[in-house]
Amino acid sequence: MNTFNKQVMHVGEMASGAKLTVPVYRYESSNTEAPAVYIQANMHGAEVQGNAVIFQLLELLKYCKIQGNITLVPYANPVACNHKNGEYTLGRFDPITGVNWNRMYHFNESVIAPFAQQHLDAAEHEIQTNFQQLLLDQIEQKLDHNIWGLTTGQRIAYQLQRMAHQADIVLDLHTGPISSKHLYCPEYAKASANYFDIPHTIFIPNDFDGAMDEATFCPWWSLQQSFKAMGRDFVMGKGAFAKESFTVELGSQEQIDLEVARQDALGILSYLQFKGVIESTEFIPTKMIRYACYLKDYKALYSPMGGMVDFLAEFGKPLPAGEPLARILRMDNYGDGDPLHQVSLDKTVLPILHFASASVNQGTELYKVFCNYFEI
Repeated sequence: MNTFNKQVMHVGEMASGAKLTVPVYRYESSNTEAPAVYIQANMHGAEVQGNAVIFQLLELLKYCKIQGNITLVPYANPVACNHKNGEYTLGRFDPITGVNWNRMYHFNESVIAPFAQQHLDAAEHEIQTNFQQLLLDQIEQKLDHNIWGLTTGQRIAYQLQRMAHQADIVLDLHTGPISSKHLYCPEYAKASANYFDIPHTIFIPNDFDGAMDEATFCPWWSLQQSFKAMGRDFVMGKGAFAKESFTVELGSQEQIDLEVARQDALGILSYLQFKGVIESTEFIPTKMIRYACYLKDYKALYSPMGGMVDFLAEFGKPLPAGEPLARILRMDNYGDGDPLHQVSLDKTVLPILHFASASVNQGTELYKVFCNYFEI
């Protein structure tokens, strides 16, 4: 049976001097050829199912033939997961700065072209080693040599990113408000989407917008593109550039289900088996219809009015044009107006998630849907 190492990482301090800590679990392998993996959960406070998935992964990995190093980090953001308001967990945004906790990671694109020029004739393994070290050095510079200091969120994010940069595969576990399971997948890694037990995939462009998955694959994509412009063509996803990162959305926030978490863990092991991180033939992707769309076709529908919403559209089922997604109750109109209002779209869509509360203001995000979707 495999054993893991556990450490407690200090990521900040409260005003009282109390330490902010994050548990870090590692399964280590002597095989330097297999991909290394980094998995984190609960960067947003209410998105707790990922912690249950990490628990199930730790349990299942005890009995796997592990080929590559695997690092697992639950409770990745101790500020967010303790940010309560009454019976609800908030923790999507830093309460001091207002910035989304998952938009604080670092990538400086200006270092890419000089590095590629300097390594234009270097061996592939040298490129991989030196570029990874460059990424780590930049994080160290931010953490330890920044005279202006860091926000709480930056300090947490950079310490997580330092671990993620040492991996070849990064999985950032999240949930939606009320949501189906869905996957944010880089466009170049489309083949991998079929190995997760997740029915809906959003193919994202290779651009950086501050999130963990982007912060770990975009530097390598940008480097590959820079080499290509200089006449040296590497294949993204192979060799030195065998880097994949995903945001894995595990359903709805504010709840855990350990049995569902075990199925989610088995789906992750199916992907890790496909990538050679574990040696097995046991983990088989579930046969299902998998729908996908490109990020530009993943649309939010905002409420045309305030009121109380009856959410009607089912997740993962195509909704024909004109069929209602929701109806809005306006009791202030009862007796002298229309108390019920249907909300529909003029195109067929695939509903993915909706707002967590039935009480909405005008302009609240009601649903997010796939447009122009297709099977993969």
